[in-house]
Amino acid sequence: MIPPPPHGPELSGPLLARFRLARGWSQAQLAARLCAAAGVATLSRHEVSRWERQVRVPGEFWLDWLAVVLEVPRERLSGAAAASRRTDTYPVPDGSRARRALLALAQRWLADPDGSLLLPGAEASRVSGPLLGNRATPDDPAGWLAGLRRLDDLSGGADLAGLGASRLGRVARAVRLAGPSGRRRLLPVLAEAAQLAGWLAADAGDPAGGLTAYRLGLRAATAAGDRMLAGHVLGSASHLLAGVGDPSGALSLARAAYTGAGPDAPAGLRAVLLHRVALAAALDGRHATAGQALAAARRVADRHDPRREPPWLYWLDPTELAAMTGRTLTVLGRPLRAEPLLRAGCRRPGQPRATAVYGGWLARVYLDLGEVEQGCAVAGEALLAAVRSGSVRAAGHLAEVGRRLAAQRAEPAVRRHAALVTAARPYLPQRVTPLVVRGRRRRPASVVT
Repeated sequence: MIPPPPHGPELSGPLLARFRLARGWSQAQLAARLCAAAGVATLSRHEVSRWERQVRVPGEFWLDWLAVVLEVPRERLSGAAAASRRTDTYPVPDGSRARRALLALAQRWLADPDGSLLLPGAEASRVSGPLLGNRATPDDPAGWLAGLRRLDDLSGGADLAGLGASRLGRVARAVRLAGPSGRRRLLPVLAEAAQLAGWLAADAGDPAGGLTAYRLGLRAATAAGDRMLAGHVLGSASHLLAGVGDPSGALSLARAAYTGAGPDAPAGLRAVLLHRVALAAALDGRHATAGQALAAARRVADRHDPRREPPWLYWLDPTELAAMTGRTLTVLGRPLRAEPLLRAGCRRPGQPRATAVYGGWLARVYLDLGEVEQGCAVAGEALLAAVRSGSVRAAGHLAEVGRRLAAQRAEPAVRRHAALVTAARPYLPQRVTPLVVRGRRRRPASVVT
């Protein structure tokens, strides 16, 4: 069965992988069939792998033969290839060093969640680097971590990623300089700081920086003996990969996070990690797995007690859990069920990023239902929220909504929305590009892309 179009960015690599897997072919088998059909012997499985990892995008010649061999419309393949070339989602290829390192570390942790993953001084040094001043110890770590998390509710990564990296560097240096007792006290702080810095980097459009921070966070949480926090770190990394077009990597991390966090993890954390599994599975075309994870998340969420959750999960409430469900239902092609859940999720006073992100998903729901005018209205509200939030991630989601609307530009509502996008474009948050000096990542600087 040919997989249906996804309700997110339809990129060339994931699309080709879904078509190939739906037929039960390996990459080598697809390459052989393409060579036989085209009458050439120059294509290997390595090139198919590059296409699926989005290291390369197929040219016009191979797009023609892919359409023939896979028996899919040429227009759909062409559209996905064009989206991959102009995508705003900043994909992290399967072959990227940061992705490979984190996936390998996650498997080591899953094999022994209570073991010890070494926290090498060199890794902490790379994180700290020139970001530190002359101070070796963080001031009131619990206080500034909580304060930065609350700031993240109001503003996005474009504004806060530099501050998160600076604070992480300061804690990393303190850990390196501390004695045994000080190290034990600071390791949980380092893990939390790394998780937050990774989240902010991802929200600022720097996925490689986010994955690097998450790797440090996983090491620190494991060294501190905190399986719950380690699971939260991997769940956050899964969310990053799901958002940049790598659902298979996201699913691997989400499964490791849920299993490694253990059955004694509080209900809220288990529900969040199950939602990570559900979204990644849905994006990867594994609808049965996604449905099972959603059902399990719903059962676990019924036992959610905020008083028993760790402080870093303060943001979790029934509305957020419902919105997570609505997002996955949208990917699964169930817009009627998703609509009321997302409508509540994007009405969060004082949280512009939630309005922008879930508003983008809600706009997609209305487009799926054929309600173009309502979809444009919601997308417009979400666009203004993206301007206020400073979230590159939210702006990227809305760019995909704009591409879907472009196919219906004859509609008056679509033309009005296009004019709003044009007017808002100079004010939208831009992708953060880290500066590299002597091989070290420095404080990100916002640039116009």
